[in-house]
Amino acid sequence: MKCAVTTLDNKAAGEIELDEAIFALPARADILARTVNWQLAKRRAGTHKVKSRGEVAGSTKKISRQKGGGRARHGGPRVNIFRGGGRAFGPVVRDHAHDLPKKVRRLALKTALSAKVADGKLIVLDKAAVKDAKTAELRSKLDALGWSNVLVIDGAAVDPAFARAARNLPGIDVLPQQGANVYDILRRDTLVLTKDAVQALEARLK
Repeated sequence: MKCAVTTLDNKAAGEIELDEAIFALPARADILARTVNWQLAKRRAGTHKVKSRGEVAGSTKKISRQKGGGRARHGGPRVNIFRGGGRAFGPVVRDHAHDLPKKVRRLALKTALSAKVADGKLIVLDKAAVKDAKTAELRSKLDALGWSNVLVIDGAAVDPAFARAARNLPGIDVLPQQGANVYDILRRDTLVLTKDAVQALEARLK
């Protein structure tokens, strides 16, 4: 599969061959959904916590006698139905992460790349580099290309000047190829891969 290559100055820079085993897979919404849920679960902090009945400070004395007093059979004032008492079945500190096989994760990344190709939202860039780290200059280049909501994936390392210029632009994400993931690919409208990123991803996913 051939794909045109462009530059940041919106000029043609030849063509590149894309591996159909990576960029031409059928749609699999179930695989994408599983992987996105796995990613979002991993990033949850899980630090929410409330005090249970046994953790609230207060007396443990029985409120009143068990029988004959005309009152309910309460054991203590720290139960959840009293003001200031503990909470029943409240959240506790825990890890929300769950396992997902590596084969499924690899297939999901291939499927996400293929989905962008099928939608015509994959663009191959010659180089993601600028001379000066000027946000206004980079914005003018991106506006000329019509990129307002994009993820740019570079090779092993991102050009420091390009990353600094894009840092303050809303809707623009920049990642090295090691950071390529399903969630970030799907959350942006357009996916931009440099030629180095294409080679690295093909070597990584074969």
